[in-house]
Amino acid sequence: MEWKHAAVTADDWGCLIVKSTVMSGRGALLSGERTRQAVQKNDAAVHRRRLWERIRPYVYIGPAFLFLALFFFYPMLSVFVLSFFDWSLLNLSSRSWYGLANYRELLADPDFAHVVANTAIYTAATVGLGLLLALLLALWLNRPGRRFGMIQGMLFSPHIISLVSISILWLWMMDPQYGLLNSVLEAFGIPGLPWLADPATALPALILVALWKGVGYNMIVLIAGLQSIPREIHEAALLDNVSRWRVVWRITIPLLSPSLFFLLIMNTISSFQVFDTISIMTQGGPVNSTNMLVYYIYEQGMEFFNGGYAAAGSVLLLAAVGLVTLAHFALLGRRVHYH
Repeated sequence: MEWKHAAVTADDWGCLIVKSTVMSGRGALLSGERTRQAVQKNDAAVHRRRLWERIRPYVYIGPAFLFLALFFFYPMLSVFVLSFFDWSLLNLSSRSWYGLANYRELLADPDFAHVVANTAIYTAATVGLGLLLALLLALWLNRPGRRFGMIQGMLFSPHIISLVSISILWLWMMDPQYGLLNSVLEAFGIPGLPWLADPATALPALILVALWKGVGYNMIVLIAGLQSIPREIHEAALLDNVSRWRVVWRITIPLLSPSLFFLLIMNTISSFQVFDTISIMTQGGPVNSTNMLVYYIYEQGMEFFNGGYAAAGSVLLLAAVGLVTLAHFALLGRRVHYH
Protein backbone atom coordinates (compact mmCIF):
# COMPACT_ATOMS: atom_id res chain seq x y z
CA MET A 1 0.00 0.00 0.00
CA GLU A 2 2.84 2.34 0.74
CA TRP A 3 4.45 1.74 -2.69
CA LYS A 4 1.08 2.15 -4.38
CA HIS A 5 0.51 5.33 -2.51
CA ALA A 6 3.99 6.51 -3.48
CA ALA A 7 3.29 5.69 -7.14
CA VAL A 8 0.05 7.54 -7.04
CA THR A 9 1.80 10.42 -5.44
CA ALA A 10 4.42 10.45 -8.19
CA ASP A 11 1.70 10.38 -10.81
CA ASP A 12 0.03 13.24 -9.08
CA TRP A 13 3.28 15.18 -9.08
CA GLY A 14 3.63 14.51 -12.79
CA CYS A 15 0.16 15.83 -13.42
CA LEU A 16 0.92 18.86 -11.34
CA ILE A 17 4.10 19.51 -13.32
CA VAL A 18 2.22 19.17 -16.60
CA LYS A 19 -0.55 21.42 -15.35
CA SER A 20 1.93 23.99 -14.09
CA THR A 21 3.72 23.91 -17.43
CA VAL A 22 0.44 24.43 -19.26
CA MET A 23 -0.56 27.21 -16.88
CA SER A 24 2.81 28.90 -17.23
CA GLY A 25 2.41 28.73 -21.01
CA ARG A 26 -1.03 30.24 -20.75
CA GLY A 27 0.37 32.92 -18.40
CA ALA A 28 3.09 33.70 -20.88
CA LEU A 29 0.51 33.96 -23.62
CA LEU A 30 -1.66 36.22 -21.45
CA SER A 31 1.35 38.33 -20.52
CA GLY A 32 2.31 38.66 -24.18
CA GLU A 33 -1.27 39.59 -25.05
CA ARG A 34 -1.32 42.22 -22.32
CA THR A 35 2.01 43.59 -23.50
CA ARG A 36 0.73 43.76 -27.06
CA GLN A 37 -2.43 45.53 -25.92
CA ALA A 38 -0.39 47.99 -23.87
CA VAL A 39 1.84 48.70 -26.86
CA GLN A 40 -1.24 49.21 -29.04
CA LYS A 41 -2.75 51.60 -26.47
CA ASN A 42 0.51 53.50 -26.27
CA ASP A 43 0.73 53.72 -30.07
CA ALA A 44 -2.87 54.95 -30.21
CA ALA A 45 -2.14 57.58 -27.56
CA VAL A 46 0.95 58.72 -29.46
CA HIS A 47 -1.07 58.85 -32.68
CA ARG A 48 -3.80 60.92 -31.00
CA ARG A 49 -1.19 63.23 -29.52
CA ARG A 50 0.48 63.73 -32.89
CA LEU A 51 -2.89 64.25 -34.55
CA TRP A 52 -3.80 66.88 -31.94
CA GLU A 53 -0.47 68.62 -32.46
CA ARG A 54 -1.22 68.82 -36.19
CA ILE A 55 -4.79 70.07 -35.91
CA ARG A 56 -4.41 72.24 -32.79
CA PRO A 57 -3.48 75.46 -34.69
CA TYR A 58 -6.51 75.03 -36.95
CA VAL A 59 -8.78 74.44 -33.96
CA TYR A 60 -7.53 77.65 -32.35
CA ILE A 61 -7.91 79.80 -35.46
CA GLY A 62 -11.12 78.09 -36.54
CA PRO A 63 -13.55 80.44 -34.73
CA ALA A 64 -11.72 83.53 -35.98
CA PHE A 65 -11.63 82.18 -39.53
CA LEU A 66 -15.33 81.32 -39.34
CA PHE A 67 -16.06 84.88 -38.20
CA LEU A 68 -14.02 86.29 -41.09
CA ALA A 69 -15.68 83.94 -43.55
CA LEU A 70 -19.19 84.96 -42.45
CA PHE A 71 -18.67 88.68 -42.03
CA PHE A 72 -15.82 89.49 -44.42
CA PHE A 73 -15.11 86.98 -47.19
CA TYR A 74 -18.73 86.07 -47.94
CA PRO A 75 -19.98 89.70 -48.10
CA MET A 76 -16.98 90.70 -50.20
CA LEU A 77 -17.58 87.85 -52.64
CA SER A 78 -21.30 88.65 -52.73
CA VAL A 79 -20.62 92.31 -53.54
CA PHE A 80 -18.23 91.29 -56.31
CA VAL A 81 -20.85 88.99 -57.85
CA LEU A 82 -23.65 91.58 -57.51
CA SER A 83 -21.56 94.16 -59.34
CA PHE A 84 -22.25 92.24 -62.57
CA PHE A 85 -26.04 92.40 -62.15
CA ASP A 86 -28.74 95.02 -62.65
CA TRP A 87 -30.25 94.70 -59.19
CA SER A 88 -32.63 97.12 -57.50
CA LEU A 89 -32.96 97.06 -53.72
CA LEU A 90 -36.67 97.81 -54.15
CA ASN A 91 -37.14 94.36 -55.70
CA LEU A 92 -34.65 91.95 -54.17
CA SER A 93 -36.01 88.89 -55.98
CA SER A 94 -35.43 90.18 -59.51
CA ARG A 95 -31.97 90.76 -60.90
CA SER A 96 -30.62 90.40 -64.40
CA TRP A 97 -27.13 89.87 -65.75
CA TYR A 98 -25.53 93.20 -66.61
CA GLY A 99 -21.92 92.24 -67.23
CA LEU A 100 -19.44 95.10 -67.08
CA ALA A 101 -22.10 97.73 -67.76
CA ASN A 102 -22.10 98.93 -64.14
CA TYR A 103 -18.36 99.54 -64.30
CA ARG A 104 -18.60 101.35 -67.65
CA GLU A 105 -21.39 103.61 -66.39
CA LEU A 106 -19.50 104.29 -63.18
CA LEU A 107 -16.26 105.26 -64.91
CA ALA A 108 -18.15 107.45 -67.40
CA ASP A 109 -20.15 109.24 -64.70
CA PRO A 110 -18.84 112.81 -64.16
CA ASP A 111 -20.19 112.78 -60.61
CA PHE A 112 -18.04 109.75 -59.84
CA ALA A 113 -14.97 111.52 -61.24
CA HIS A 114 -15.76 114.51 -59.03
CA VAL A 115 -16.13 112.21 -56.01
CA VAL A 116 -12.76 110.58 -56.74
CA ALA A 117 -11.14 114.03 -56.96
CA ASN A 118 -12.69 115.06 -53.63
CA THR A 119 -11.42 111.86 -52.02
CA ALA A 120 -7.92 112.39 -53.40
CA ILE A 121 -7.78 115.98 -52.09
CA TYR A 122 -9.13 114.92 -48.71
CA THR A 123 -6.65 112.03 -48.45
CA ALA A 124 -3.64 114.12 -49.45
CA ALA A 125 -4.53 116.90 -47.02
CA THR A 126 -5.46 114.79 -44.00
CA VAL A 127 -2.56 112.36 -44.38
CA GLY A 128 0.12 114.90 -45.30
CA LEU A 129 -0.84 117.65 -42.86
CA GLY A 130 -1.75 115.12 -40.19
CA LEU A 131 1.68 113.47 -40.23
CA LEU A 132 3.51 116.80 -40.40
CA LEU A 133 1.64 118.30 -37.44
CA ALA A 134 1.95 115.08 -35.46
CA LEU A 135 5.70 114.95 -36.09
CA LEU A 136 6.20 118.55 -34.95
CA LEU A 137 4.11 117.96 -31.83
CA ALA A 138 5.95 114.72 -31.05
CA LEU A 139 9.35 116.41 -31.33
CA TRP A 140 8.14 119.17 -29.01
CA LEU A 141 6.38 117.00 -26.41
CA ASN A 142 8.87 114.12 -26.26
CA ARG A 143 10.33 115.20 -22.93
CA PRO A 144 9.71 114.36 -19.27
CA GLY A 145 7.40 116.41 -17.11
CA ARG A 146 3.80 116.39 -15.96
CA ARG A 147 2.98 119.45 -18.04
CA PHE A 148 3.98 117.75 -21.27
CA GLY A 149 2.09 114.61 -20.27
CA MET A 150 -1.07 116.66 -19.72
CA ILE A 151 -0.70 118.29 -23.13
CA GLN A 152 -0.26 114.87 -24.73
CA GLY A 153 -3.44 113.64 -23.03
CA MET A 154 -5.41 116.70 -24.14
CA LEU A 155 -4.29 116.30 -27.75
CA PHE A 156 -5.00 112.56 -27.73
CA SER A 157 -8.49 112.84 -26.17
CA PRO A 158 -10.35 113.66 -29.44
CA HIS A 159 -9.26 110.28 -30.81
CA ILE A 160 -11.35 108.38 -28.24
CA ILE A 161 -14.51 110.42 -28.90
CA SER A 162 -16.96 108.98 -31.41
CA LEU A 163 -17.12 110.58 -34.83
CA VAL A 164 -20.84 111.21 -34.39
CA SER A 165 -20.24 113.32 -31.28
CA ILE A 166 -17.34 115.13 -32.94
CA SER A 167 -19.42 115.86 -36.04
CA ILE A 168 -22.28 117.30 -33.98
CA LEU A 169 -19.83 119.43 -31.98
CA TRP A 170 -18.16 120.86 -35.07
CA LEU A 171 -21.52 121.33 -36.76
CA TRP A 172 -22.41 123.72 -33.95
CA MET A 173 -18.97 125.37 -33.93
CA MET A 174 -19.24 126.05 -37.68
CA ASP A 175 -22.75 127.45 -37.55
CA PRO A 176 -22.66 130.72 -39.55
CA GLN A 177 -24.77 132.63 -37.00
CA TYR A 178 -24.15 131.10 -33.59
CA GLY A 179 -20.97 129.09 -34.12
CA LEU A 180 -17.86 129.50 -32.01
CA LEU A 181 -15.49 129.83 -34.97
CA ASN A 182 -17.28 132.81 -36.48
CA SER A 183 -17.57 134.41 -33.04
CA VAL A 184 -13.80 134.21 -32.66
CA LEU A 185 -13.23 135.60 -36.16
CA GLU A 186 -15.63 138.48 -35.59
CA ALA A 187 -13.93 139.28 -32.28
CA PHE A 188 -10.76 140.00 -34.31
CA GLY A 189 -12.66 142.01 -36.90
CA ILE A 190 -12.71 139.23 -39.49
CA PRO A 191 -16.06 138.51 -41.14
CA GLY A 192 -17.51 135.07 -40.46
CA LEU A 193 -17.36 132.31 -43.03
CA PRO A 194 -20.15 130.07 -44.33
CA TRP A 195 -18.06 127.04 -43.37
CA LEU A 196 -20.37 124.27 -44.57
CA ALA A 197 -22.58 126.26 -46.95
CA ASP A 198 -19.92 127.34 -49.43
CA PRO A 199 -18.28 124.81 -51.81
CA ALA A 200 -14.98 126.66 -51.37
CA THR A 201 -14.87 126.11 -47.59
CA ALA A 202 -16.91 122.93 -47.02
CA LEU A 203 -14.17 120.44 -47.93
CA PRO A 204 -11.46 122.32 -45.97
CA ALA A 205 -13.86 122.32 -43.00
CA LEU A 206 -14.10 118.51 -43.11
CA ILE A 207 -10.31 118.31 -43.40
CA LEU A 208 -10.03 120.49 -40.29
CA VAL A 209 -12.32 118.13 -38.36
CA ALA A 210 -10.29 115.10 -39.45
CA LEU A 211 -7.02 116.74 -38.40
CA TRP A 212 -8.44 117.71 -35.00
CA LYS A 213 -9.46 114.11 -34.36
CA GLY A 214 -6.46 112.27 -35.77
CA VAL A 215 -3.37 114.35 -34.97
CA GLY A 216 -3.31 113.30 -31.31
CA TYR A 217 -3.20 109.58 -32.12
CA ASN A 218 -0.46 110.09 -34.70
CA MET A 219 1.50 112.14 -32.16
CA ILE A 220 1.33 109.38 -29.51
CA VAL A 221 2.56 106.76 -32.00
CA LEU A 222 5.46 108.98 -33.04
CA ILE A 223 6.39 109.76 -29.42
CA ALA A 224 6.54 106.01 -28.77
CA GLY A 225 8.79 105.67 -31.80
CA LEU A 226 11.04 108.51 -30.61
CA GLN A 227 11.42 106.91 -27.20
CA SER A 228 12.53 103.64 -28.81
CA ILE A 229 15.51 105.35 -30.49
CA PRO A 230 18.71 104.91 -28.43
CA ARG A 231 19.81 108.16 -26.81
CA GLU A 232 23.45 107.40 -27.55
CA ILE A 233 22.86 108.09 -31.25
CA HIS A 234 21.62 111.63 -30.64
CA GLU A 235 24.26 112.29 -27.99
CA ALA A 236 27.04 111.22 -30.36
CA ALA A 237 25.70 113.50 -33.08
CA LEU A 238 25.44 116.48 -30.73
CA LEU A 239 29.01 115.90 -29.51
CA ASP A 240 30.12 116.27 -33.13
CA ASN A 241 28.54 119.76 -33.15
CA VAL A 242 25.78 118.73 -35.57
CA SER A 243 22.87 121.17 -35.51
CA ARG A 244 19.67 119.99 -33.86
CA TRP A 245 17.55 120.26 -37.00
CA ARG A 246 20.18 118.37 -38.99
CA VAL A 247 20.05 115.64 -36.35
CA VAL A 248 16.27 115.53 -36.74
CA TRP A 249 16.45 115.37 -40.54
CA ARG A 250 19.40 112.99 -40.90
CA ILE A 251 18.99 110.75 -37.85
CA THR A 252 15.63 111.06 -36.10
CA ILE A 253 13.31 110.88 -39.10
CA PRO A 254 15.10 107.90 -40.76
CA LEU A 255 15.01 105.99 -37.46
CA LEU A 256 11.37 107.01 -37.03
CA SER A 257 10.46 105.76 -40.50
CA PRO A 258 8.74 102.53 -39.30
CA SER A 259 6.25 104.54 -37.25
CA LEU A 260 5.78 107.09 -40.04
CA PHE A 261 5.24 104.34 -42.60
CA PHE A 262 2.68 102.60 -40.37
CA LEU A 263 0.77 105.85 -39.88
CA LEU A 264 0.95 106.62 -43.60
CA ILE A 265 -0.71 103.31 -44.49
CA MET A 266 -3.36 103.43 -41.76
CA ASN A 267 -4.27 107.09 -42.30
CA THR A 268 -4.55 106.59 -46.05
CA ILE A 269 -6.92 103.65 -45.65
CA SER A 270 -8.93 105.57 -43.04
CA SER A 271 -9.25 108.63 -45.27
CA PHE A 272 -10.73 106.51 -48.06
CA GLN A 273 -13.42 105.31 -45.64
CA VAL A 274 -14.68 108.68 -44.35
CA PHE A 275 -18.46 108.62 -43.96
CA ASP A 276 -19.74 109.80 -40.56
CA THR A 277 -18.67 113.43 -40.78
CA ILE A 278 -20.07 113.75 -44.31
CA SER A 279 -23.37 112.14 -43.38
CA ILE A 280 -23.91 114.36 -40.33
CA MET A 281 -22.35 117.65 -41.40
CA THR A 282 -22.82 118.09 -45.17
CA GLN A 283 -24.62 115.09 -46.76
CA GLY A 284 -22.18 115.44 -49.65
CA GLY A 285 -23.03 119.08 -50.36
CA PRO A 286 -23.03 121.83 -51.14
CA VAL A 287 -23.08 121.14 -54.89
CA ASN A 288 -21.43 117.74 -54.36
CA SER A 289 -18.30 119.47 -53.04
CA THR A 290 -17.82 117.14 -50.05
CA ASN A 291 -19.13 113.90 -51.53
CA MET A 292 -16.56 111.11 -51.32
CA LEU A 293 -16.37 107.47 -52.30
CA VAL A 294 -18.02 105.71 -49.37
CA TYR A 295 -20.82 108.25 -49.08
CA TYR A 296 -21.35 108.15 -52.86
CA ILE A 297 -21.68 104.35 -52.72
CA TYR A 298 -24.11 104.71 -49.81
CA GLU A 299 -26.23 107.17 -51.83
CA GLN A 300 -26.38 104.89 -54.85
CA GLY A 301 -27.36 101.87 -52.80
CA MET A 302 -29.54 103.21 -49.98
CA GLU A 303 -31.08 106.34 -51.50
CA PHE A 304 -31.31 105.48 -55.20
CA PHE A 305 -31.61 101.69 -54.53
CA ASN A 306 -29.21 100.83 -57.36
CA GLY A 307 -27.59 97.81 -55.77
CA GLY A 308 -25.51 96.63 -58.72
CA TYR A 309 -24.11 100.10 -59.36
CA ALA A 310 -23.23 100.53 -55.68
CA ALA A 311 -21.59 97.10 -55.62
CA ALA A 312 -19.42 98.08 -58.59
CA GLY A 313 -18.38 101.23 -56.73
CA SER A 314 -17.46 99.13 -53.69
CA VAL A 315 -15.27 96.87 -55.81
CA LEU A 316 -13.49 99.87 -57.32
CA LEU A 317 -13.00 101.35 -53.85
CA LEU A 318 -11.44 98.10 -52.63
CA ALA A 319 -9.19 98.00 -55.69
CA ALA A 320 -8.15 101.63 -55.16
CA VAL A 321 -7.25 101.06 -51.51
CA GLY A 322 -5.28 97.94 -52.42
CA LEU A 323 -3.38 99.63 -55.25
CA VAL A 324 -2.52 102.68 -53.14
CA THR A 325 -1.30 100.46 -50.31
CA LEU A 326 0.83 98.37 -52.66
CA ALA A 327 2.24 101.56 -54.19
CA HIS A 328 3.27 102.76 -50.74
CA PHE A 329 5.09 99.50 -50.08
CA ALA A 330 6.73 99.51 -53.51
CA LEU A 331 7.89 103.14 -53.38
CA LEU A 332 8.64 103.61 -49.69
CA GLY A 333 9.02 100.15 -48.19
CA ARG A 334 12.76 99.96 -48.92
CA ARG A 335 13.37 103.34 -47.31
CA VAL A 336 12.08 102.20 -43.95
CA HIS A 337 14.96 101.69 -41.51
CA TYR A 338 14.43 99.19 -38.71
CA HIS A 339 16.90 99.58 -35.86
